[in-house]
Amino acid sequence: MAREKDADGTVRGKPAHHPGTEAKGPTRAVVIVPVLTRQPRNDDDTNRPRLTRSSEARHDEAVGLARAIDLNLIHTAVVTVNDPRPATLLGSGKVEEFAGIVREGHAEVVIVDHPLTPVQQRNLEKQFNAKVLDRTGLILEIFGERARTKEGTLQVELAHLNYQKGRLVRSWTHLERQRGGAGFLGGPGETQIESDRRQLQEKIIKLKHELETVRRTRDLHRAKRKKVPFPVVAIVGYTNAGKSTLFNKLTGAGVLAQDMLFATLDPTLRRVRLPHGTPIILSDTVGFISDLPTHLIAAFRATLEEVVEADLVIHLRDISDPDTAAQAEDVERILADLGVDASDTRRVIEVWNKIDLLDEGNRQRLLADSADGSKEPPIAVSAVSGEGIDALKAVIETRMAGELQDLTVTIEPAQFGLVDWLYRNGDVVSRTDNDDGSATVSLKATQSAREEIESRLRRKNNG
Repeated sequence: MAREKDADGTVRGKPAHHPGTEAKGPTRAVVIVPVLTRQPRNDDDTNRPRLTRSSEARHDEAVGLARAIDLNLIHTAVVTVNDPRPATLLGSGKVEEFAGIVREGHAEVVIVDHPLTPVQQRNLEKQFNAKVLDRTGLILEIFGERARTKEGTLQVELAHLNYQKGRLVRSWTHLERQRGGAGFLGGPGETQIESDRRQLQEKIIKLKHELETVRRTRDLHRAKRKKVPFPVVAIVGYTNAGKSTLFNKLTGAGVLAQDMLFATLDPTLRRVRLPHGTPIILSDTVGFISDLPTHLIAAFRATLEEVVEADLVIHLRDISDPDTAAQAEDVERILADLGVDASDTRRVIEVWNKIDLLDEGNRQRLLADSADGSKEPPIAVSAVSGEGIDALKAVIETRMAGELQDLTVTIEPAQFGLVDWLYRNGDVVSRTDNDDGSATVSLKATQSAREEIESRLRRKNNG
């Protein structure tokens, strides 16, 4: 969508259709991206300023979120807000201007890419005579559409209800109608506000009980995995960083992987055998995003416990994105909320994805800057082309099973069934067939593989 900038700094998207068009199709929408001039601060103990995103990047992300639920965007705009208004966030002049755009374009939904109070949302709906979704509402809408499993559906519904609980105000179309149902674009309820509040609270309590059952089931599954001690490696990262593509590359699975925000929502786990035979469980998790609603994090805690309980966390970054540093900060903040310290290099590996999208100059500069010796350098990969995947597997295996060690073993004729296992679980350097029928094999193996070899040899000898 082409954009034009006004003298006041507003970036405009040209309408995709003529105002008089009434053809049936996707819901027509307007996207507004307010940019507050006062820089937000970190909410951590350091009180450092948060990294700021460019207006263009915020605009593109908001458009991507809106298109993730197939909205037909007739107009998009970035608006500088010097003095946020308690009643409408935007100034009265901008509100009137956008009301005209909504009216002329026959828009049914207005997306405001910023948190709105219930009062601001209600007032804007009155002014625009259209449904208004803030950033939280839009993310919830996407999650509601993406959830596939019973667990995902329960978590999204709980987040929706908690969000709606504070927003039980009369809807913009009819005085007797209110928000309700699974989402904001769908069916409204017909009950009185007080009755709705009571019903919402009852639904919330019921959903929490059901999710507690899910949590207990997950705990049982996790306990079973610990009895067969396969280490768990979780992939986390900003949405659209390429987590599902990397997951598919490492596992050969067919998880949906598209260039779309929140293409996948429900977590997927697969067993993987690394090059030297170390088995792991690889977990693909929901993508993170800036200003992820806190109640959504709470609702998805049962899923995110896979990250908390993981033996190793891969923090995947889209290094080709101009806002990769700000995205990484958002991911690290959410990890910190979950109790995972992203700076702990013993548990967290930073991986730079989409390295193939950088030109050679930028690639070399980034790799040189990362190798300054102050911390462990990230691993550069391309989940699409496969570049760097072998190096990533090697690092994962070293973390899970220890450094490769030199080992020489003699296999007696009665033990020759172990030779194939050695080739599959180690790097065989040489093999010498002896006159007595035995074979001497020199290889490199992980610590865990060495212990397994010694255990198998003892069992054979004792048997």
